[in-house]
Amino acid sequence: MVARQGWQVEERYIDDDVSAYGGKVRPAYRRMLDDLHGGFLDAVVVWDLDRLHRQPRELEEFFDLCKAANVSKLASVGGDVDLSTHDGQFLARILGAVAKKESDDKSRRIRRKHEELAQAGKIAGGGSRPYGYEDDKRTVRESEAVVIRECAARFLAGEALRSVCGGLNDRGVPTSTGGQWQQQTLSRMLRSARISGQREHKGEIVAPAEWPAIISPAETTRIRGLLSDPDRRTNKVARRYLLVRLLRCGLCGETLVSRPKQGGARAYQCVKGPGFSGCGRISVMADPLEHFLVEAVLYRLDSPELAAAMSGKPGNPDAERWQAEIDQSRAQLDELAAMYGRREIGMTEWQAARTPVERRVTDAKKQLGRLTRTTALAGQIGNATQLRERWQTLPLTRQHAIVAAVLDHLVVAPGRRGYNRFDPSRFNPVWRA
Repeated sequence: MVARQGWQVEERYIDDDVSAYGGKVRPAYRRMLDDLHGGFLDAVVVWDLDRLHRQPRELEEFFDLCKAANVSKLASVGGDVDLSTHDGQFLARILGAVAKKESDDKSRRIRRKHEELAQAGKIAGGGSRPYGYEDDKRTVRESEAVVIRECAARFLAGEALRSVCGGLNDRGVPTSTGGQWQQQTLSRMLRSARISGQREHKGEIVAPAEWPAIISPAETTRIRGLLSDPDRRTNKVARRYLLVRLLRCGLCGETLVSRPKQGGARAYQCVKGPGFSGCGRISVMADPLEHFLVEAVLYRLDSPELAAAMSGKPGNPDAERWQAEIDQSRAQLDELAAMYGRREIGMTEWQAARTPVERRVTDAKKQLGRLTRTTALAGQIGNATQLRERWQTLPLTRQHAIVAAVLDHLVVAPGRRGYNRFDPSRFNPVWRA
């Protein structure tokens, strides 16, 4: 086309795999506009006009720029368009509108197909191999499934994602692409409904999947609830205090804050001032208190009272109850959608009935996500001696989860005047069972 026009090629502008329809920035296209604006070009040649634009606003921007740069020729293999005439611009707009509708129709068909596949629990295709499954995305790769179950159990037991990642990387366990684990990668994998044999679409679980599960749906619900909990720690500063949020001031009842004293010695203090509502009159050194309380928790784990309280609870009855609530509410939502589809109820009735059901699902997910006690104590009750031997090797987040599973909170009374030694009589533990 350039040869027939007797023109000279100054530059080729190629945006591979960047759709003009999707609204993504096309670097080469933007560079072409800059060259037009700078007066380096006096014509543009494309394969087809609809390859140049898929959005009407882009076409109008192109017209304005060409007019300002005195560029009036746009050549395409399918035919020339003279942009200097109203008829030429009108033809370009028609071709652009037709291309836009064609893309909209195609996008709508693709979305509808993806929704149908999701509702049927089928694989949509594309993408890299999911961790835990073979290349067919259906067959479980058992060597990776073991890692998934371990990661899920450690996270549900209260261990931080960073700690789990560090353990995997220290052991040389690679991701599905052969790289190292990052917190975002691990979070995405654990949050995925796929590993519990469920189909997810636009962030929501919509159907049982055609592939086998690696963990249970209840575990996935709890993991997603924990990861979406706004109160969850997401800062990247490593926790150095074991008893965070577990200590109460014996004078005002406020939660003690982890705050080092002058010289850097770790301490828990009742703090008053901007952002704090404590009395400022209670302080205790962290090291001796943490050692004392860990010994108390380990003793408690071997106590008949705790064993009796936890006996007969291989699973968590509250977890089963909240999972049943989620399942029943989802079934009710499906029933409402079917009634609306059969025109047995109208849009207003459907929306009015759906709102409280969705609220029950949300509340049940939050409650299920907070049930970490049974998981944290799995295998620990009656085994305090073994736990004591390996306590120092546990991540601090796992230690905190075990302590918090046994201890509801500890009330710290004021110290005795003139008594400078550690005083166990200051502390009143409130046990969970």
